[in-house]
Amino acid sequence: MRNPKKLKAFELADQLVMEIYRASRSFPKDELYGLTSQIRRASVSVSANIVEGCARSSEKDYVHFLNMAYGSLAEVGYYIELSHKLGYLKDDVFSLLLDWQQESYRVLFSLIRSLSN
Repeated sequence: MRNPKKLKAFELADQLVMEIYRASRSFPKDELYGLTSQIRRASVSVSANIVEGCARSSEKDYVHFLNMAYGSLAEVGYYIELSHKLGYLKDDVFSLLLDWQQESYRVLFSLIRSLSN
């Protein structure tokens, strides 16, 4: 079994989850079951799919779950931008979250590409 904690992609995704949870605490209460839930679930999905992929025995399954994580990361990026447009994220927090998301995106893409060659 692969150890996800040794992967830079997992470290970044895990940190992104923590930052998303911190930032979304200030979202309006009426968004608790809306955007707050969606952005949190999508960010957790990134890390969870990396972990699940690491537990798979075949390389093909591993890459499949990394691709699912990659899709969830794109979803998180959209939710970050939407939250900012709606005024739920201040500019500095928006920039921080977007930087984390984009760095995670780059690292995960590189991992997927290296395994797909």
